[in-house]
Amino acid sequence: MPFLGRMVRFWVSFICAIYGLVACDKMTDASDARIAVATNFKPVMDVLEARFEAETEHEIDIVTGSTGALYAQITQGAPYDVFLSADQLRPQKLEEGGHAVEGMRFTYALGQLALWHPENAPINLQRLIDPKLRRLAIANPELAPYGRAAHDVLKALGFEEMLQDKLVYGENIGQTFAFIRTGNAEIGFVALSQLLELPEAARGAWLLIDGQLHAPIRQEAQLLQRGADNQAAIAFLDFLRSRAATDIISTLGYDVL
Repeated sequence: MPFLGRMVRFWVSFICAIYGLVACDKMTDASDARIAVATNFKPVMDVLEARFEAETEHEIDIVTGSTGALYAQITQGAPYDVFLSADQLRPQKLEEGGHAVEGMRFTYALGQLALWHPENAPINLQRLIDPKLRRLAIANPELAPYGRAAHDVLKALGFEEMLQDKLVYGENIGQTFAFIRTGNAEIGFVALSQLLELPEAARGAWLLIDGQLHAPIRQEAQLLQRGADNQAAIAFLDFLRSRAATDIISTLGYDVL
């Protein structure tokens, strides 16, 4: 009987151990990832997050900010697994500086710039040099790629110097959008995706800017070193390349490659 008891206990322990391994495997299938996202892409990211979490066992946590600010946080050790930048430069620099996994960068969206004011009145580029214009909002060119694109436009049109005293700088494209919407600036340059997020009746008047007036706004995704072995981070980047994701991105104000 003692032998039989030991055998029963052995098999019970063995079965429990196998069950535990299976449970552990299931637990490792699902994981969380923290994703740093450029402000302009936040509305689209909300839609992508819902779709990704509905189709996988993974969950993601989104942190937004200007591309420049998020880049600085990453270089200082912020706990992000993936970076969705609004430019190419910062992901490249992160890779060169050893903060990101080599060979994992790719363009997930091409941003579109629009000149906007919230009232239903005609708008064109000549409005920029109207003497009645008091304030023009753009994102900070040093921090935000959409601000750099806006600066390119002003320079290409020859309006840079005459508008210097009228410029109001947002830290990011979200703050720039808020400046215009609240009347702190009459008009400004924003991301087309921000306008499409508004109800049609609230979009006011806007002009899509010719892409030849500014450098392409190539928004790149990057797997960071902290996320190198994070299955949720890797799965999300795979999802971001999928037809389901690119269809969402292209209907919400961006071009895709």
